[in-house]
Amino acid sequence: MHLTIHRTYHADGTNGLLTMGANSKPLCYTIELPWRNNELNRSCIPEGTYVLKRRYSPKFRWHIEVKDVPGRSYILIHPANHAARELKGCIAPVLLLTGPGTGEQSQQAFDMLISKLLRALQSQETILLTVISGSTKL
Repeated sequence: MHLTIHRTYHADGTNGLLTMGANSKPLCYTIELPWRNNELNRSCIPEGTYVLKRRYSPKFRWHIEVKDVPGRSYILIHPANHAARELKGCIAPVLLLTGPGTGEQSQQAFDMLISKLLRALQSQETILLTVISGSTKL
């Protein structure tokens, strides 16, 4: 399974369009911190291709971890509606973008994303995430 985030960078945050599969079927939007040279807790992650794994923590419960990010660890995909206030380098799915690094209905977007990935996550199928520059228009 392959997901892609097509990013648009802004000074105050990074917005993305998350797509799935060879036909790039749009799933939802994403929000992240702005690009700040991959600084720990201050920057979105570098563009590239990463493996996704299911992970549990008391704070976020079941969520998705982005593995093997250069110079970083515990990069998660979890619900958040405001990157600057709620993210430390992680990625949040949202249903609606409201500004650079901000969105709405993140929990609903996250639940939808998990339901799409659940079978692959449970069977430990390889799920790849590619992060690239691109259009965030549906």
